[in-house]
Amino acid sequence: MSAFIQQLPALLGVLVGALGSYLAITKGDEARFRREQRARWEERRLAVYADYATALKRSVTLAYRIASHLGVDPHPHPLSPEEAAAGLAEATDARDPAGEALLMLGTPEVVERARAWVVAVVEIEQFLREPVRTAEGWSALLARQRAAREEYYAAVRRDVALPPGHSGHWTLHWRPSSGRSD
Repeated sequence: MSAFIQQLPALLGVLVGALGSYLAITKGDEARFRREQRARWEERRLAVYADYATALKRSVTLAYRIASHLGVDPHPHPLSPEEAAAGLAEATDARDPAGEALLMLGTPEVVERARAWVVAVVEIEQFLREPVRTAEGWSALLARQRAAREEYYAAVRRDVALPPGHSGHWTLHWRPSSGRSD
């Protein structure tokens, strides 16, 4: 019995060490699982944010081309509203599932900025359907759309902890083609 009592502290030390190792490994595994899960959701959110931006940009690009055909934008590749109708319908249809994914995974700030951007895009689309259009009206709508887009990207960057990025706005000076080679 005295041998057992002499060995008891060592046995307790082994038990405490085993329990401590088990708890440390368990806590480490839980922390790693949470980090990996957070990274997976962050990657998924970023993909949803990018998909939404791509869907809206399709509409905007078509709007530029239509506006060029209507004489209010200098885009070098005009497209008539009739020729653009199928593409606009596809772009609009693509916005719905992208928007639903955004609502599901996006933060409230990003969703609000996305709403502001899509409202600006819808206003552009409505402008192109109006019977009277001016270059000044078009410019004002483009400025609102660009600002909304920039705010959306800024909110996305804050959400996924990316550094500030470029506004994406640069001025291009289109020269209308005269058919001559000077």
